[in-house]
Amino acid sequence: MIMARDEHSVTPQSQDFSAWYNDVVFRAELVDRGPVRGSMVIRPYGYRIWELLQADLDGRIKATGHQNAYFPLLIPQSYMAREAEHVEGFAPEFFTVTHAGGKELEEPLIVRPTSETIIGEMMAKWISSYRDLPLLLNQWANVLRWELRPRMFLRTSEFLWQEGHTAHATAADAVAETMLALGFYQDVATGIAALATVPGEKTPGERFAGAERTFTIEAMMRDGRALQAGTSHFMGTNFAAAFGITFTGESGTAELCQTTSWGMSTRMIGGLIMTHGDDKGLVLPPDLAPYQAVIVPIGRGEQAQTTLTAASGLAAALQRAGIRTHVDDRPQVSPGFKFNDWEMRGVPIRLELGPRDLAAGTALMSRRLSYPQPDAAKQAIPLDAAPELLTAELAAFQAMLARRAVDFREEHTAVVDTWPEFTVAVAGGWALALHCGEQACEDEIKAETAASPRCIPLDGEPAQGTCIRCVKPSAYGKRLIFARAY
Repeated sequence: MIMARDEHSVTPQSQDFSAWYNDVVFRAELVDRGPVRGSMVIRPYGYRIWELLQADLDGRIKATGHQNAYFPLLIPQSYMAREAEHVEGFAPEFFTVTHAGGKELEEPLIVRPTSETIIGEMMAKWISSYRDLPLLLNQWANVLRWELRPRMFLRTSEFLWQEGHTAHATAADAVAETMLALGFYQDVATGIAALATVPGEKTPGERFAGAERTFTIEAMMRDGRALQAGTSHFMGTNFAAAFGITFTGESGTAELCQTTSWGMSTRMIGGLIMTHGDDKGLVLPPDLAPYQAVIVPIGRGEQAQTTLTAASGLAAALQRAGIRTHVDDRPQVSPGFKFNDWEMRGVPIRLELGPRDLAAGTALMSRRLSYPQPDAAKQAIPLDAAPELLTAELAAFQAMLARRAVDFREEHTAVVDTWPEFTVAVAGGWALALHCGEQACEDEIKAETAASPRCIPLDGEPAQGTCIRCVKPSAYGKRLIFARAY
Protein backbone atom coordinates (compact mmCIF):
# COMPACT_ATOMS: atom_id res chain seq x y z
CA MET A 1 0.00 0.00 0.00
CA ILE A 2 1.43 3.39 -1.03
CA MET A 3 1.27 6.03 1.69
CA ALA A 4 1.01 9.81 1.33
CA ARG A 5 4.14 11.25 -0.29
CA ASP A 6 6.00 14.55 -0.09
CA GLU A 7 4.58 15.47 -3.50
CA HIS A 8 1.44 16.62 -1.68
CA SER A 9 3.33 19.30 0.24
CA VAL A 10 3.69 22.80 -1.15
CA THR A 11 5.79 25.82 -0.25
CA PRO A 12 3.79 27.95 2.24
CA GLN A 13 2.32 31.11 0.75
CA SER A 14 3.86 33.21 3.51
CA GLN A 15 7.31 31.87 2.69
CA ASP A 16 7.30 32.30 -1.11
CA PHE A 17 4.03 32.97 -2.92
CA SER A 18 5.57 32.45 -6.35
CA ALA A 19 7.01 29.07 -5.37
CA TRP A 20 3.67 28.12 -3.80
CA TYR A 21 1.91 28.90 -7.08
CA ASN A 22 4.34 26.82 -9.13
CA ASP A 23 4.04 23.91 -6.70
CA VAL A 24 0.26 23.94 -6.93
CA VAL A 25 -0.16 24.15 -10.71
CA PHE A 26 2.19 21.20 -11.26
CA ARG A 27 1.33 19.01 -8.27
CA ALA A 28 -2.41 19.40 -8.81
CA GLU A 29 -1.74 18.24 -12.39
CA LEU A 30 -3.22 21.32 -14.04
CA VAL A 31 -0.35 21.84 -16.49
CA ASP A 32 3.02 20.64 -17.64
CA ARG A 33 5.78 22.53 -19.40
CA GLY A 34 5.78 22.35 -23.19
CA PRO A 35 8.94 21.66 -25.21
CA VAL A 36 9.10 25.27 -26.46
CA ARG A 37 10.16 27.89 -23.93
CA GLY A 38 7.17 29.62 -22.41
CA SER A 39 4.61 27.11 -23.65
CA MET A 40 2.33 25.00 -21.47
CA VAL A 41 0.50 21.72 -21.84
CA ILE A 42 -2.89 21.99 -20.16
CA ARG A 43 -3.59 18.63 -18.57
CA PRO A 44 -7.12 17.16 -18.47
CA TYR A 45 -7.92 18.38 -14.94
CA GLY A 46 -6.84 21.92 -15.81
CA TYR A 47 -8.55 21.85 -19.19
CA ARG A 48 -11.84 20.80 -17.59
CA ILE A 49 -11.77 23.99 -15.51
CA TRP A 50 -11.32 25.94 -18.76
CA GLU A 51 -14.20 24.02 -20.41
CA LEU A 52 -16.56 24.90 -17.55
CA LEU A 53 -15.59 28.57 -17.68
CA GLN A 54 -15.79 28.56 -21.46
CA ALA A 55 -19.27 27.02 -21.48
CA ASP A 56 -20.64 29.64 -19.12
CA LEU A 57 -19.09 32.58 -20.97
CA ASP A 58 -20.01 31.19 -24.39
CA GLY A 59 -23.64 30.92 -23.31
CA ARG A 60 -23.68 34.56 -22.22
CA ILE A 61 -22.10 35.67 -25.50
CA LYS A 62 -24.54 33.73 -27.69
CA ALA A 63 -27.57 34.79 -25.64
CA THR A 64 -26.90 38.42 -26.62
CA GLY A 65 -26.84 37.79 -30.38
CA HIS A 66 -23.14 37.16 -30.99
CA GLN A 67 -22.05 34.37 -33.31
CA ASN A 68 -18.92 32.26 -33.12
CA ALA A 69 -16.55 32.18 -36.09
CA TYR A 70 -12.94 31.22 -36.72
CA PHE A 71 -10.16 33.23 -38.37
CA PRO A 72 -6.69 32.22 -39.58
CA LEU A 73 -3.73 31.77 -37.25
CA LEU A 74 -1.32 33.34 -39.75
CA ILE A 75 -1.63 37.03 -40.63
CA PRO A 76 0.30 38.84 -43.41
CA GLN A 77 2.85 41.17 -41.88
CA SER A 78 1.48 44.05 -43.93
CA TYR A 79 -1.87 43.76 -42.13
CA MET A 80 -0.22 44.36 -38.78
CA ALA A 81 1.44 47.52 -40.07
CA ARG A 82 -1.79 49.24 -41.12
CA GLU A 83 -2.67 50.49 -37.63
CA ALA A 84 0.52 52.17 -36.39
CA GLU A 85 -0.20 52.19 -32.64
CA HIS A 86 -1.35 48.56 -32.77
CA VAL A 87 1.79 47.27 -34.49
CA GLU A 88 4.02 49.32 -32.18
CA GLY A 89 2.31 47.86 -29.13
CA PHE A 90 2.60 44.23 -30.24
CA ALA A 91 5.82 44.16 -32.31
CA PRO A 92 8.07 43.02 -29.41
CA GLU A 93 5.81 39.99 -28.90
CA PHE A 94 5.51 38.78 -32.52
CA PHE A 95 6.25 35.24 -33.65
CA THR A 96 7.16 35.56 -37.34
CA VAL A 97 7.12 32.86 -40.04
CA THR A 98 9.68 33.55 -42.78
CA HIS A 99 9.96 30.14 -44.51
CA ALA A 100 7.44 27.57 -45.71
CA GLY A 101 7.64 24.68 -48.16
CA GLY A 102 11.42 24.88 -48.05
CA LYS A 103 11.46 28.42 -49.42
CA GLU A 104 11.62 31.94 -48.04
CA LEU A 105 8.23 33.62 -48.15
CA GLU A 106 7.77 36.77 -50.22
CA GLU A 107 6.01 38.34 -47.24
CA PRO A 108 6.61 37.21 -43.64
CA LEU A 109 3.58 35.96 -41.72
CA ILE A 110 2.76 36.90 -38.13
CA VAL A 111 1.36 34.22 -35.83
CA ARG A 112 -1.64 36.00 -34.35
CA PRO A 113 -1.04 37.84 -31.08
CA THR A 114 -4.66 39.07 -31.40
CA SER A 115 -7.01 39.19 -34.39
CA GLU A 116 -8.16 42.78 -34.92
CA THR A 117 -6.31 43.02 -38.22
CA ILE A 118 -7.51 39.84 -39.94
CA ILE A 119 -11.06 40.31 -38.65
CA GLY A 120 -11.00 43.95 -39.76
CA GLU A 121 -10.09 42.78 -43.27
CA MET A 122 -13.08 40.41 -43.28
CA MET A 123 -15.45 42.99 -41.82
CA ALA A 124 -14.56 45.33 -44.68
CA LYS A 125 -15.67 42.62 -47.13
CA TRP A 126 -18.85 41.65 -45.30
CA ILE A 127 -20.26 45.07 -44.38
CA SER A 128 -21.72 47.37 -47.03
CA SER A 129 -24.93 48.86 -45.60
CA TYR A 130 -26.29 50.02 -42.26
CA ARG A 131 -28.55 46.97 -42.56
CA ASP A 132 -25.46 44.77 -42.02
CA LEU A 133 -24.91 46.33 -38.59
CA PRO A 134 -24.28 45.51 -35.89
CA LEU A 135 -21.92 42.69 -36.84
CA LEU A 136 -21.34 40.67 -33.65
CA LEU A 137 -18.55 38.09 -33.87
CA ASN A 138 -16.71 35.97 -31.33
CA GLN A 139 -13.78 33.59 -31.71
CA TRP A 140 -12.42 30.87 -29.39
CA ALA A 141 -8.78 30.41 -30.32
CA ASN A 142 -5.14 30.32 -29.29
CA VAL A 143 -2.79 33.29 -29.63
CA LEU A 144 0.99 33.58 -29.35
CA ARG A 145 2.97 36.39 -27.70
CA TRP A 146 6.63 36.08 -26.76
CA GLU A 147 7.10 36.26 -23.00
CA LEU A 148 10.43 37.05 -21.38
CA ARG A 149 9.37 35.70 -17.97
CA PRO A 150 6.69 33.06 -18.51
CA ARG A 151 4.46 31.74 -15.72
CA MET A 152 1.91 29.00 -16.21
CA PHE A 153 -1.58 30.39 -17.00
CA LEU A 154 -0.51 33.95 -16.16
CA ARG A 155 2.00 34.71 -18.89
CA THR A 156 2.77 32.01 -21.45
CA SER A 157 3.89 32.38 -25.04
CA GLU A 158 0.76 30.55 -26.19
CA PHE A 159 -2.57 30.75 -24.41
CA LEU A 160 -6.26 30.13 -25.05
CA TRP A 161 -8.93 32.79 -25.05
CA GLN A 162 -12.06 34.16 -26.62
CA GLU A 163 -11.96 37.42 -28.51
CA GLY A 164 -15.11 39.30 -29.40
CA HIS A 165 -15.05 41.69 -32.35
CA THR A 166 -18.02 43.86 -33.29
CA ALA A 167 -18.86 46.67 -35.71
CA HIS A 168 -21.54 49.32 -35.17
CA ALA A 169 -23.09 52.32 -36.87
CA THR A 170 -22.55 54.76 -34.00
CA ALA A 171 -20.03 55.39 -31.26
CA ALA A 172 -22.81 55.18 -28.67
CA ASP A 173 -23.72 51.67 -29.84
CA ALA A 174 -20.08 50.58 -29.80
CA VAL A 175 -19.50 51.95 -26.28
CA ALA A 176 -22.65 50.15 -25.11
CA GLU A 177 -21.26 46.94 -26.61
CA THR A 178 -17.94 47.51 -24.85
CA MET A 179 -19.72 47.78 -21.52
CA LEU A 180 -21.92 44.75 -22.28
CA ALA A 181 -18.81 42.63 -22.77
CA LEU A 182 -17.25 44.00 -19.59
CA GLY A 183 -20.43 42.90 -17.84
CA PHE A 184 -19.96 39.36 -19.18
CA TYR A 185 -16.54 39.23 -17.58
CA GLN A 186 -17.63 40.75 -14.28
CA ASP A 187 -20.51 38.27 -14.01
CA VAL A 188 -18.30 35.27 -14.84
CA ALA A 189 -15.55 36.40 -12.45
CA THR A 190 -17.79 37.10 -9.48
CA GLY A 191 -20.50 34.55 -10.24
CA ILE A 192 -18.73 31.30 -11.15
CA ALA A 193 -15.06 32.00 -10.33
CA ALA A 194 -15.97 33.70 -7.01
CA LEU A 195 -13.38 36.44 -7.54
CA ALA A 196 -13.71 39.92 -6.04
CA THR A 197 -13.13 41.88 -9.24
CA VAL A 198 -13.44 45.63 -9.66
CA PRO A 199 -14.58 46.91 -13.09
CA GLY A 200 -12.99 50.12 -14.27
CA GLU A 201 -11.40 52.06 -17.08
CA LYS A 202 -7.69 52.03 -17.88
CA THR A 203 -5.69 55.24 -17.93
CA PRO A 204 -4.39 56.35 -21.37
CA GLY A 205 -0.98 54.86 -20.62
CA GLU A 206 -2.51 51.44 -19.86
CA ARG A 207 -4.87 51.25 -22.86
CA PHE A 208 -4.83 48.46 -25.41
CA ALA A 209 -2.72 49.40 -28.43
CA GLY A 210 -5.02 51.11 -30.96
CA ALA A 211 -8.01 51.58 -28.64
CA GLU A 212 -9.73 54.84 -27.76
CA ARG A 213 -10.87 53.47 -24.40
CA THR A 214 -10.03 50.27 -22.52
CA PHE A 215 -12.06 48.81 -19.68
CA THR A 216 -10.93 46.06 -17.33
CA ILE A 217 -11.87 43.90 -14.38
CA GLU A 218 -9.10 43.77 -11.76
CA ALA A 219 -8.85 41.04 -9.12
CA MET A 220 -6.77 40.92 -5.95
CA MET A 221 -4.64 37.83 -5.41
CA ARG A 222 -3.79 36.49 -1.95
CA ASP A 223 -0.38 38.15 -2.05
CA GLY A 224 -2.06 41.54 -2.53
CA ARG A 225 -1.13 41.91 -6.18
CA ALA A 226 -3.63 42.72 -8.92
CA LEU A 227 -4.51 40.53 -11.88
CA GLN A 228 -6.14 41.91 -15.02
CA ALA A 229 -8.80 39.23 -15.52
CA GLY A 230 -10.59 40.49 -18.64
CA THR A 231 -10.57 43.56 -20.90
CA SER A 232 -13.00 45.26 -23.27
CA HIS A 233 -11.94 47.91 -25.79
CA PHE A 234 -13.75 50.67 -27.66
CA MET A 235 -11.74 51.08 -30.84
CA GLY A 236 -13.68 54.00 -32.31
CA THR A 237 -12.87 54.25 -36.03
CA ASN A 238 -9.13 53.50 -35.72
CA PHE A 239 -9.30 50.02 -37.23
CA ALA A 240 -12.20 50.92 -39.51
CA ALA A 241 -10.07 53.64 -41.09
CA ALA A 242 -7.05 51.34 -41.40
CA PHE A 243 -9.00 48.49 -43.03
CA GLY A 244 -11.75 50.35 -44.85
CA ILE A 245 -14.64 49.08 -42.72
CA THR A 246 -17.38 51.34 -44.04
CA PHE A 247 -21.13 51.24 -44.50
CA THR A 248 -23.65 53.22 -46.47
CA GLY A 249 -25.95 54.99 -44.03
CA GLU A 250 -29.64 55.67 -44.41
CA SER A 251 -28.77 59.03 -45.96
CA GLY A 252 -26.77 57.28 -48.68
CA THR A 253 -23.37 58.52 -47.54
CA ALA A 254 -20.40 56.29 -46.70
CA GLU A 255 -19.41 56.21 -43.03
CA LEU A 256 -16.73 54.48 -40.99
CA CYS A 257 -17.88 51.74 -38.61
CA GLN A 258 -17.26 52.01 -34.90
CA THR A 259 -15.63 48.80 -33.65
CA THR A 260 -14.91 46.97 -30.39
CA SER A 261 -12.82 44.05 -29.22
CA TRP A 262 -12.83 42.19 -25.92
CA GLY A 263 -11.22 39.09 -24.45
CA MET A 264 -10.87 36.71 -21.51
CA SER A 265 -8.21 34.01 -21.41
CA THR A 266 -6.86 31.00 -19.52
CA ARG A 267 -5.25 33.61 -17.25
CA MET A 268 -8.54 33.44 -15.35
CA ILE A 269 -7.51 29.98 -14.11
CA GLY A 270 -4.36 31.48 -12.62
CA GLY A 271 -6.57 34.10 -10.99
CA LEU A 272 -8.83 31.62 -9.26
CA ILE A 273 -5.80 29.59 -8.08
CA MET A 274 -4.22 32.67 -6.47
CA THR A 275 -7.51 33.99 -5.07
CA HIS A 276 -8.72 30.85 -3.31
CA GLY A 277 -5.74 28.49 -2.84
CA ASP A 278 -4.05 27.76 0.49
CA ASP A 279 -1.06 25.88 1.84
CA LYS A 280 -2.76 22.54 1.12
CA GLY A 281 -3.15 23.37 -2.59
CA LEU A 282 -6.08 24.36 -4.76
CA VAL A 283 -9.43 25.51 -3.45
CA LEU A 284 -11.90 25.38 -6.32
CA PRO A 285 -15.25 27.18 -6.44
CA PRO A 286 -17.87 24.46 -7.05
CA ASP A 287 -19.07 26.07 -10.30
CA LEU A 288 -15.62 25.52 -11.84
CA ALA A 289 -14.58 22.30 -10.08
CA PRO A 290 -14.11 19.34 -12.47
CA TYR A 291 -15.38 17.19 -9.60
CA GLN A 292 -17.63 18.87 -7.07
CA ALA A 293 -17.62 15.77 -4.88
CA VAL A 294 -15.26 12.82 -4.65
CA ILE A 295 -16.25 9.60 -2.92
CA VAL A 296 -13.51 7.51 -1.28
CA PRO A 297 -14.70 3.95 -0.55
CA ILE A 298 -12.84 2.37 2.38
CA GLY A 299 -12.59 -1.33 3.13
CA ARG A 300 -10.52 -4.47 2.71
CA GLY A 301 -11.26 -7.87 1.22
CA GLU A 302 -14.97 -8.49 0.74
CA GLN A 303 -15.76 -5.17 2.41
CA ALA A 304 -13.89 -3.34 -0.34
CA GLN A 305 -16.31 -4.55 -3.01
CA THR A 306 -19.30 -3.78 -0.81
CA THR A 307 -18.25 -0.20 -0.16
CA LEU A 308 -17.26 0.28 -3.81
CA THR A 309 -20.70 -0.86 -4.96
CA ALA A 310 -22.35 1.48 -2.48
CA ALA A 311 -20.07 4.36 -3.56
CA SER A 312 -21.03 3.81 -7.19
CA GLY A 313 -24.71 3.93 -6.27
CA LEU A 314 -24.21 7.11 -4.25
CA ALA A 315 -22.28 8.69 -7.14
CA ALA A 316 -25.13 7.89 -9.53
CA ALA A 317 -27.64 9.54 -7.18
CA LEU A 318 -25.47 12.66 -6.89
CA GLN A 319 -24.96 12.83 -10.64
CA ARG A 320 -28.70 12.64 -11.20
CA ALA A 321 -28.94 15.70 -8.96
CA GLY A 322 -26.50 17.54 -11.25
CA ILE A 323 -23.43 17.15 -9.02
CA ARG A 324 -20.17 16.32 -10.81
CA THR A 325 -19.01 13.28 -8.85
CA HIS A 326 -16.03 10.94 -9.00
CA VAL A 327 -15.40 7.65 -7.16
CA ASP A 328 -11.72 7.21 -6.30
CA ASP A 329 -11.36 3.44 -6.53
CA ARG A 330 -7.58 3.33 -6.99
CA PRO A 331 -6.47 0.11 -5.26
CA GLN A 332 -2.76 0.94 -5.25
CA VAL A 333 -2.91 3.96 -2.90
CA SER A 334 -4.09 4.36 0.69
CA PRO A 335 -7.17 6.34 1.79
CA GLY A 336 -4.82 8.87 3.40
CA PHE A 337 -3.05 9.41 0.11
CA LYS A 338 -6.40 9.95 -1.60
CA PHE A 339 -7.52 12.47 1.03
CA ASN A 340 -4.34 14.51 0.56
CA ASP A 341 -4.53 14.18 -3.22
CA TRP A 342 -8.05 15.59 -3.45
CA GLU A 343 -7.22 18.36 -1.00
CA MET A 344 -4.34 19.31 -3.30
CA ARG A 345 -6.73 19.27 -6.27
CA GLY A 346 -9.20 21.54 -4.48
CA VAL A 347 -12.32 19.36 -4.61
CA PRO A 348 -15.02 21.17 -2.60
CA ILE A 349 -16.49 18.09 -0.88
CA ARG A 350 -15.09 14.66 -0.11
CA LEU A 351 -17.22 11.76 1.08
CA GLU A 352 -15.70 8.82 2.97
CA LEU A 353 -17.69 5.61 2.84
CA GLY A 354 -16.62 2.64 4.98
CA PRO A 355 -18.35 -0.43 6.46
CA ARG A 356 -19.37 1.41 9.64
CA ASP A 357 -20.77 4.29 7.60
CA LEU A 358 -22.82 1.88 5.50
CA ALA A 359 -24.13 0.14 8.61
CA ALA A 360 -25.26 3.53 9.95
CA GLY A 361 -26.69 4.62 6.59
CA THR A 362 -24.32 7.60 6.47
CA ALA A 363 -21.21 8.96 4.76
CA LEU A 364 -18.58 11.17 6.35
CA MET A 365 -18.54 14.51 4.54
CA SER A 366 -15.38 16.65 4.55
CA ARG A 367 -15.41 20.21 3.24
CA ARG A 368 -12.28 21.57 1.55
CA LEU A 369 -12.50 24.59 3.86
CA SER A 370 -14.09 24.69 7.28
CA TYR A 371 -17.20 26.86 7.64
CA PRO A 372 -19.21 28.31 9.25
CA GLN A 373 -17.04 27.40 12.27
CA PRO A 374 -13.35 26.39 12.13
CA ASP A 375 -14.14 22.91 13.49
CA ALA A 376 -17.00 22.24 11.06
CA ALA A 377 -14.91 20.52 8.38
CA LYS A 378 -16.38 17.01 8.85
CA GLN A 379 -19.83 15.65 9.58
CA ALA A 380 -21.82 12.47 9.00
CA ILE A 381 -24.69 12.84 6.53
CA PRO A 382 -27.56 10.40 5.74
CA LEU A 383 -27.03 8.59 2.43
CA ASP A 384 -30.66 8.95 1.38
CA ALA A 385 -30.51 12.74 1.82
CA ALA A 386 -27.06 13.22 0.28
CA PRO A 387 -28.16 14.76 -3.06
CA GLU A 388 -30.20 17.50 -1.40
CA LEU A 389 -27.64 18.13 1.33
CA LEU A 390 -24.68 18.36 -1.08
CA THR A 391 -26.58 20.65 -3.43
CA ALA A 392 -27.06 23.07 -0.54
CA GLU A 393 -23.49 22.60 0.70
CA LEU A 394 -22.02 23.39 -2.73
CA ALA A 395 -24.11 26.57 -3.04
CA ALA A 396 -22.99 27.62 0.45
CA PHE A 397 -19.35 26.86 -0.39
CA GLN A 398 -19.53 28.95 -3.58
CA ALA A 399 -21.06 31.88 -1.70
CA MET A 400 -18.52 31.58 1.12
CA LEU A 401 -15.58 31.77 -1.31
CA ALA A 402 -17.06 34.88 -2.94
CA ARG A 403 -17.54 36.58 0.44
CA ARG A 404 -14.06 35.60 1.57
CA ALA A 405 -12.53 37.10 -1.58
CA VAL A 406 -14.39 40.39 -1.09
CA ASP A 407 -13.41 40.52 2.58
CA PHE A 408 -9.75 39.91 1.73
CA ARG A 409 -9.78 42.65 -0.91
CA GLU A 410 -11.38 45.16 1.45
CA GLU A 411 -8.93 44.30 4.24
CA HIS A 412 -5.97 44.87 1.91
CA THR A 413 -7.17 48.08 0.21
CA ALA A 414 -6.24 51.44 1.71
CA VAL A 415 -7.42 54.97 0.93
CA VAL A 416 -4.22 57.02 0.90
CA ASP A 417 -3.46 60.73 0.70
CA THR A 418 0.29 60.86 1.29
CA TRP A 419 3.25 59.29 -0.48
CA PRO A 420 4.46 57.34 2.60
CA GLU A 421 0.96 55.87 3.00
CA PHE A 422 0.97 54.96 -0.69
CA THR A 423 4.27 53.08 -0.57
CA VAL A 424 3.14 51.06 2.45
CA ALA A 425 -0.23 50.21 0.86
CA VAL A 426 1.12 48.95 -2.48
CA ALA A 427 3.77 46.83 -0.75
CA GLY A 428 1.05 44.37 0.29
CA GLY A 429 -2.22 45.39 -1.33
CA TRP A 430 -4.06 48.09 -3.22
CA ALA A 431 -3.97 51.85 -2.78
CA LEU A 432 -6.89 54.11 -3.67
CA ALA A 433 -5.22 57.38 -4.60
CA LEU A 434 -5.71 60.54 -6.64
CA HIS A 435 -3.57 61.04 -9.74
CA CYS A 436 -2.73 63.86 -12.14
CA GLY A 437 -3.14 61.69 -15.25
CA GLU A 438 0.29 62.47 -16.68
CA GLN A 439 2.24 59.58 -18.18
CA ALA A 440 5.57 60.77 -16.79
CA CYS A 441 4.12 60.67 -13.29
CA GLU A 442 2.72 57.15 -13.83
CA ASP A 443 6.14 56.04 -15.02
CA GLU A 444 7.84 57.57 -11.99
CA ILE A 445 5.45 55.84 -9.59
CA LYS A 446 6.06 52.50 -11.28
CA ALA A 447 9.83 52.97 -11.25
CA GLU A 448 9.85 53.69 -7.51
CA THR A 449 7.24 51.21 -6.26
CA ALA A 450 6.54 48.73 -9.12
CA ALA A 451 2.89 49.79 -8.79
CA SER A 452 0.79 50.93 -11.74
CA PRO A 453 -2.71 52.40 -12.06
CA ARG A 454 -4.86 49.30 -12.47
CA CYS A 455 -8.08 51.15 -13.24
CA ILE A 456 -10.38 54.07 -12.56
CA PRO A 457 -13.20 52.20 -10.76
CA LEU A 458 -16.56 52.61 -12.47
CA ASP A 459 -18.34 52.81 -9.11
CA GLY A 460 -15.70 54.99 -7.45
CA GLU A 461 -16.93 57.87 -5.31
CA PRO A 462 -16.26 61.42 -6.57
CA ALA A 463 -13.07 62.83 -5.11
CA GLN A 464 -10.97 65.93 -5.70
CA GLY A 465 -7.51 66.92 -4.57
CA THR A 466 -3.89 66.64 -5.62
CA CYS A 467 -1.89 63.82 -7.15
CA ILE A 468 -0.42 61.31 -4.72
CA ARG A 469 3.02 61.77 -6.27
CA CYS A 470 3.48 65.16 -7.91
CA VAL A 471 0.74 67.22 -6.08
CA LYS A 472 -0.71 68.51 -9.35
CA PRO A 473 -4.54 68.59 -9.50
CA SER A 474 -6.29 65.24 -9.87
CA ALA A 475 -7.40 64.57 -13.47
CA TYR A 476 -10.09 61.94 -13.00
CA GLY A 477 -12.48 63.23 -10.35
CA LYS A 478 -12.14 59.99 -8.38
CA ARG A 479 -9.48 57.77 -6.86
CA LEU A 480 -7.60 55.21 -8.95
CA ILE A 481 -6.57 51.73 -7.88
CA PHE A 482 -2.79 51.41 -7.79
CA ALA A 483 -1.14 48.04 -7.23
CA ARG A 484 1.69 45.79 -8.20
CA ALA A 485 0.36 43.45 -10.83
CA TYR A 486 0.87 40.15 -12.59
